[in-house]
Amino acid sequence: MARSILLALAAGFLLRGAAGDWPVYGGGPAGIRYSPLRQITRANVSHLRVAWTYDTHDGPGDPQTQPIVVGRVLYGITPTHKAVALNAATGKLLWTFDPGMRGRGPNRSVVWWSSGRERRLFFAIQSFVYALDPATGKPIPDFGADGRIDLRENLGREPGKQSYVLTSPGIVYRDLLIVGGRLPETLPAAPGDVRAYDVRTGKLRWSFHTIPHPGEFGYDTWPPDAWTYSGAANNWAGMALDEKRGIVYVPTGSAASDFYGADRLGDNLFANCLLALNAATGERIWHFQAVRHDLWDRDFPSPPALATVRRDGRTIDVVAQTTKQGWVYVFDRVSGKPVYPVEYRAYPPSSVPGERAAAEQPLPTRPAPYARQSLSGEMLTGRTESTHAWALAQFRDLRHGGQFLPFSLSADTLIFPGFDGGAEWGGPAFDPTTGLLYVNSNEMAWTAGLAESRTENSARRLYLAQCATCHGDDLRGAPPQIPALNDLAGRRTAQAIGAVIRQGGGRMPGFPALNAADVSALSEYLLTGKSKELESTGAGDHEPRFRFRGYHKFLDPDGYPAIAPPWGTLNAINLSTGEYAWRIPLGEYPELSAKDTGSENYGGPIVTAGGLVFIAATNYDRKFRAFDKATGKLLWETTLPMSGNATPVTYAIGGRQFVVIYATGGKSGKWGPSGGIYVAFTLQARRPRNANPR
Repeated sequence: MARSILLALAAGFLLRGAAGDWPVYGGGPAGIRYSPLRQITRANVSHLRVAWTYDTHDGPGDPQTQPIVVGRVLYGITPTHKAVALNAATGKLLWTFDPGMRGRGPNRSVVWWSSGRERRLFFAIQSFVYALDPATGKPIPDFGADGRIDLRENLGREPGKQSYVLTSPGIVYRDLLIVGGRLPETLPAAPGDVRAYDVRTGKLRWSFHTIPHPGEFGYDTWPPDAWTYSGAANNWAGMALDEKRGIVYVPTGSAASDFYGADRLGDNLFANCLLALNAATGERIWHFQAVRHDLWDRDFPSPPALATVRRDGRTIDVVAQTTKQGWVYVFDRVSGKPVYPVEYRAYPPSSVPGERAAAEQPLPTRPAPYARQSLSGEMLTGRTESTHAWALAQFRDLRHGGQFLPFSLSADTLIFPGFDGGAEWGGPAFDPTTGLLYVNSNEMAWTAGLAESRTENSARRLYLAQCATCHGDDLRGAPPQIPALNDLAGRRTAQAIGAVIRQGGGRMPGFPALNAADVSALSEYLLTGKSKELESTGAGDHEPRFRFRGYHKFLDPDGYPAIAPPWGTLNAINLSTGEYAWRIPLGEYPELSAKDTGSENYGGPIVTAGGLVFIAATNYDRKFRAFDKATGKLLWETTLPMSGNATPVTYAIGGRQFVVIYATGGKSGKWGPSGGIYVAFTLQARRPRNANPR
């Protein structure tokens, strides 16, 4: 014990002059989630203790926030999307900015900008981005209109009918704030333009059309007028920036509608792409499309990581992009050339009328995938004999054939890895001293299928067209990620339901294009089951002939995954060789006797010069863990007040290294509470103090 304390004190001197802040989502513009701090080490991490906590007392939620730390101040977000500034050494509240509107769901960080003595903090809620004075939390009035800009504007469509929400923060290049946004996954949906705004004035400086306009590159990969009505192909996951070269790397998601694309036939550039754009002008430098004509919602789910590798005796600056499918793509940062060969493989055609699936899809030859790619009867759950028999009977009724098997009208199709990955929004961490990339992964199977759209003009048809994509035909959803809607009576009013339909909430986008009568009829249907006849179509001119019937996790009758473990993993991959250094299960169900199953996990890792990988993320055990970055050995764990569905940060103040995780429990469901508590750890023996006791 005494030796560990002496080591910690000695290491404290190494912090002086080090880059002790965490000023950007992902740690820095390169998005590698690496810290050079080394006071907390393999030898002393077991002596971490709580330094302070800050409870937002702001209700349940799932903000998924990784705060930033600049100087001695931590800037974060509450579950209902207020911005807060805390003393990063003590957790004391410095200020709160309440925008006067309630946000829900993901709001993953804020953005810092400074130049000389100028300072600005950019904070988003719903469709608005505010420029705040970091010292006071007050809006800066000369930015946009009274301190904010509206992301629904400048899209070439009527602003009041667009849903465009910033859930992952933008990134700063010089005097530009570059942003994407989250959009609806059914039509009508806004186009997923990537845009850059002047940090001082809020004026739009450039736009990149991810659904190309006439004369633009990629226009011929869509129907001729798709740019006027199609939507999404958006950057919801965040970006990375090569500041020296002035290149911003932008991963994009699928086009609307997600699962049936007869009105967007073609490869659909620039959906499902990694884009390299000139950060000053928005001009395309290169792109890579990972999924052509996506029919499976295979978005790029996180910002890429900008790394350096050694291949064939050469040092190469690369961009590494993780995927929901369980693959890592690695490209030369300048040319876009794959570091490992990419093979285009043939896949089955679609049997759904009007659909034309892409004949080939590209997959890298290395590294090997970090998630299993197909499922067989031998890979189903063996938790009990009865659950195995149940799973096997279900499995026999499913269509299964690995990746990129198009959906059918006749039977549900197995998606594995599931719709939530593989990798997700937490993103990977990269250690520049070892060349190892760390990525956590889900190994969950989901099922889904298509059905013909109804033709009568009713509230039920409107629900099936706009809501069943997520909540299912039976309104049961896929809790806790997608809530059930079949038990709202007595818990929600029609007015409250209507507000969520209009504005969105959680993962759900808003539907501002619906008129008041449609919203009222849909609210009544959700409360009573009565399907009122409508005057309008409620879904625009491009409602697809076939619709998605909802997300369904492949769970056994007791609510556990119906496949054999591992159900979640943490992986260390050498990007220079494509080989795995180690792979371990991540997470557990506390009530199960088997403790090496892994579990669903949301939020990513960070890696430090002290030899450690820190990660929370796991849904059900509420654990925060530290692993030996070289071996994957568990060195420390603690139980949080709620699950930490977020990515941690580490920083140094006054010779002490801190590690902070935001515990919210947003995805725990029946396994735990939900709220919003920032928890800070450091090497100390003093009794922890609560920053805001009640």
